[in-house]
Amino acid sequence: MIKTYNGYDKIQAKDQGAVVAIGNFDGVHRGHQLLIAQAKSIADKIGKKLAVMTFSPHPRLLFGVEAESFLLTNSHQKELLLNDLCDVDILYNIPFTKDFAALSADQFINDVLISGLKASHIVVGHDFCFGKMRSGKIDMLKACKAFETSVIDVLSHDNGTIYSSSEIRHALRRGDIGEANALLGWNWFIESEVIHGDKRGRELGYPTANMKLGDYLCPALGIYATLVQIEGEKQWLASASNIGIRPMFRAQEPLVETFIFDYEGDLYGKMLKVRPVKFLRGEAKFDSLEALKSQMAKDCHLAKELLHGL
Repeated sequence: MIKTYNGYDKIQAKDQGAVVAIGNFDGVHRGHQLLIAQAKSIADKIGKKLAVMTFSPHPRLLFGVEAESFLLTNSHQKELLLNDLCDVDILYNIPFTKDFAALSADQFINDVLISGLKASHIVVGHDFCFGKMRSGKIDMLKACKAFETSVIDVLSHDNGTIYSSSEIRHALRRGDIGEANALLGWNWFIESEVIHGDKRGRELGYPTANMKLGDYLCPALGIYATLVQIEGEKQWLASASNIGIRPMFRAQEPLVETFIFDYEGDLYGKMLKVRPVKFLRGEAKFDSLEALKSQMAKDCHLAKELLHGL
């Protein structure tokens, strides 16, 4: 099981000296997996542990680069994926604060990589930058005598699409779940706590479990056939979800509203994983509640057909 450190200055001696892959690794997609696999190959060859250094929150969140939420994974998901898909021994989850962002490139190398981690080998992508104002370049790492550095080139899908978090975000924003999952190498899901809603779904005959998106990327707004896993359970349950702002009711922010077929139970306060399987249609405003209910029945029927046997 992966061992996690939330920082770089209190690493036990037995967890120093590792081969360290560095990056944000949002989504832990196939490109990330291949880069980390290269790091693992090096670690196995020289008899060292495999470590990953990542940052929380994502630097873009600290600097306000993104106008809207964009994350593919939360910290918990990322840790599980690094453990399950990449067989990582150690995770250095570095708090990305203003003080950390202010470290010069030399300080990052000397204080973090050398003094803190005592890294034996660093593995990064071709476009990796570090230090204040992204001033540190790969040549600085290669010039350092305290560790070796390997740089991994651009990695792409069989169809020529480059593995990148940006491409996955584009796919999700247009509702192409299949393409997003192909680039990820795993089935994307949203993990969040069930909150109290306005009970509109219950009044319409479709009681829903409601979740906020938080810092997650908002995929194409609309109706999805989904699978749901309830906290503490292993089974994935068939469901239909609306991800959006509910134009009929003038909601202020996007919500994930999930109707679980043939399920009765109190889910408030529980963590729920909602996995979109297929985008069914975009959000729409209906002339009446009866028209909305009729369409919801059709959506649920189609979702059940699509999810049968999954």
